[in-house]
Amino acid sequence: MISLPCGMAATAVSARLAMKPPRWYVSIMSEAHRRPKQPDILRRHLLEVTADLSLRQGIGNVRLEAVAAAAGVSKGGLLHHFPSRQALLEALCREYLARLDRRLAEALAADPVPGGRFTRAYLAVMTAAEPTEQERTWGILSCVLFAEPAFRSRWADWLSGHLRAHAATDGGTALEIVRLAADGLWLSDMAGESADRAAVVGRLHAMTLSKEPTC
Repeated sequence: MISLPCGMAATAVSARLAMKPPRWYVSIMSEAHRRPKQPDILRRHLLEVTADLSLRQGIGNVRLEAVAAAAGVSKGGLLHHFPSRQALLEALCREYLARLDRRLAEALAADPVPGGRFTRAYLAVMTAAEPTEQERTWGILSCVLFAEPAFRSRWADWLSGHLRAHAATDGGTALEIVRLAADGLWLSDMAGESADRAAVVGRLHAMTLSKEPTC
């Protein structure tokens, strides 16, 4: 093999780096960046397993060893993502709220009427006519999760933050009544659907579009 002087070698390397990469390389790298990284996939899997165990056994009975075994990973692998049981449950809480945020954002973006927009989005998300199995599972989980004193304040802070952000369009007693009714319908759905549910949701939606004073 012929050795190049240091200066020539550096020049050769610089020239190679400056070359435009072939299309196949750009395509592969772009696809790699779009795909979820394996640690992210494992983290989501661990949260799903924790959610399932929480529903079947109760949050108080969820142990790290049980989560690791059900997820098919070592306890060390679990601790790499969640260093404690508290950290795992806090992540579960954040995941549920993040899912709500994504669904609210979609509903807000689809609503062209400013007045009462957040309340309509909240009503739509909390009273989805045909929730997916996953949405229903996480909905039931939230009942269990936010019943815990340690996490109850998280829900209050989350809702307060949204209400502050939408104070200009969603203030007043009338819209608060709609949101509270949406909470009631959501709890009712967890127990069993009401025969008059569609009519109630329609009436609540109409209230958010009312021109009457909201205070």
